[in-house]
Amino acid sequence: MSEDAKEQTGILKSNEHSSVRRIVGVISGKGGVGKSLVTAMLAVLAQRDGYSVGIMDADITGPSIPQIFGLRSKAQYSELGVFPAKTEERISVISSQLLMEQADMPVAWRGPLIADVVKQFWTDVSWGDIAYMFIDMPPGTGDVPLTVFQALPLDGVIVVTTPQELVQLTVRKAYRMAREMGIPVLGIVENMSYVKYPGSNDTEFKIFGEGQSERLAAEWETEVLGRIPLDAALASLCDRGRIEFMENTCLREGYQKLIQRLN
Repeated sequence: MSEDAKEQTGILKSNEHSSVRRIVGVISGKGGVGKSLVTAMLAVLAQRDGYSVGIMDADITGPSIPQIFGLRSKAQYSELGVFPAKTEERISVISSQLLMEQADMPVAWRGPLIADVVKQFWTDVSWGDIAYMFIDMPPGTGDVPLTVFQALPLDGVIVVTTPQELVQLTVRKAYRMAREMGIPVLGIVENMSYVKYPGSNDTEFKIFGEGQSERLAAEWETEVLGRIPLDAALASLCDRGRIEFMENTCLREGYQKLIQRLN
């Protein structure tokens, strides 16, 4: 997109020391469905394929990405801007938690200020050369999603859902917001889809019921990129900040489909 087009559409110009080629938002209408997990898994898969990867943690008041990656260092500052922290495998991350003195300090800010911080994550952070940036969005359809959709040059969004009917309703709201603002929906990921019990011959038990992802994908003219099971090993990796060492590859095929659509 040209600079003139950016000015006309309200898209913000990135930091002059940044070159970000593709940006994907990870959204849902409800909290606790696994947006941060999906963001992290996609970023890890892209990094393993040799791409330079960045994660913008736009969930300002409830950030999870630093914990999932085990980040302890803070973002650094210089006359060139803010520098994102680097994970063990060199994924670039910016998050409100990386700007606070203590990890458990609350971010008690009003909506407009939170939205401004997200803008600064784009305009003031020196990202360097990034092939794929994934944005971990907060739940709902408020100030931050609106800001990201309007001010950042998104290539599309991934919708995260779970099998429960209550989640389906709120997910539809997030989907409709994206479509009404002209943001392509690149696919659906269903989290907490099933569980496999040891010794069950890999039988899938759908303890939250039959999901509606296929029906939603057909209705929205997109595709299901993957289903993530309830997996104690994967949960432990997130708790210990070791997601980069995951062996679970349930999103590998969906990730490859995503990359093909983006290119």
